[in-house]
Amino acid sequence: MVEKPKLKEVPVREAVGMMLPHDMTQILPGEFKGRLFKKGHVITEADIEPLLSIGKEHIYVLEMPEGYIHEDDAGTRIARAVSGDGLTLSEPYEGKVSMKATRLGLAKINEEAVHAINALEGIALSTIYSDQVVQPGQTVAATRIIPLIMEEAQIVRLEELAKGFSGPIVQVKPFLEKKVGLVTTGGEVYSGRIADKFGPVIRAKVEALGSRVTEQRFAPDDKDMIEREITRFLEEGVDLVLVTGGMSVDPDDRTPGAIAGVGAEVVRYGTPMLPGSMLMVAYKGDVPILGLPGAVMHEPFTSFDVFLPRILAGERIVESDMTRLGYGGLRKC
Repeated sequence: MVEKPKLKEVPVREAVGMMLPHDMTQILPGEFKGRLFKKGHVITEADIEPLLSIGKEHIYVLEMPEGYIHEDDAGTRIARAVSGDGLTLSEPYEGKVSMKATRLGLAKINEEAVHAINALEGIALSTIYSDQVVQPGQTVAATRIIPLIMEEAQIVRLEELAKGFSGPIVQVKPFLEKKVGLVTTGGEVYSGRIADKFGPVIRAKVEALGSRVTEQRFAPDDKDMIEREITRFLEEGVDLVLVTGGMSVDPDDRTPGAIAGVGAEVVRYGTPMLPGSMLMVAYKGDVPILGLPGAVMHEPFTSFDVFLPRILAGERIVESDMTRLGYGGLRKC
């Protein structure tokens, strides 16, 4: 049997020359919260008063038995076991190791694996939701063990469990630089009666993820003309076609029929997310064609914002992706 770990309590005034087994945190309400002393710090006479000031009349000296691992080492090994491309690991802080994005990209989290790892006793792995856009330096996941020390065999079990899943459990996929064609429909815009409001919004969203709108073309509510503009973009080799306007049930709106009319395979027309329920996703070969709901013009986050990052990261949208948007999809009512 492995010997149980021992923590020896020592009065702080008698601890000079001893090593701290964990970080010591100082909290000054409204001013500061952070590390006062780092794990491994050897206590000196000058440290006695600062330790007393944070309420440490006694400290614990760790007597590490064979077969056990400290929280800092455990956190680092867990992070290495679960992290993939696009991440860098922080130094342990109070046993916690953070996984931060090294690039602008799409967070991909294996939810099943996260649950399985957290089912192991004494393990804590916390992540953001999958498919979120993350910025360089943003924390995507963090991990630690609950006790100060743990049997190393438990970490080995975790490492073997992590290897059993396909691909990394946490990673940040890069966005690809894609050429985007934009077709704006509507007789009122085509004739110049009203100003186009879609173009600036779409360009900003596309460019924020590292791609570009190569050109914006306009068409009235005429199915044949909309088809011609979509086809021209496809012939020119764009990577994505976005069609704005004409997506409602109004009989004058021709966009859904035009997208189907170019021979595209329609994944689905309509999602249960609000706002953005009138989204259409289709593919002409490998090129996605999206019919965008009017809400994209004025709402900061719609179904379009769910799928655009995934498409620009090279993923293909399937019907279940769209039908599952109802749970948690009520963003505005």
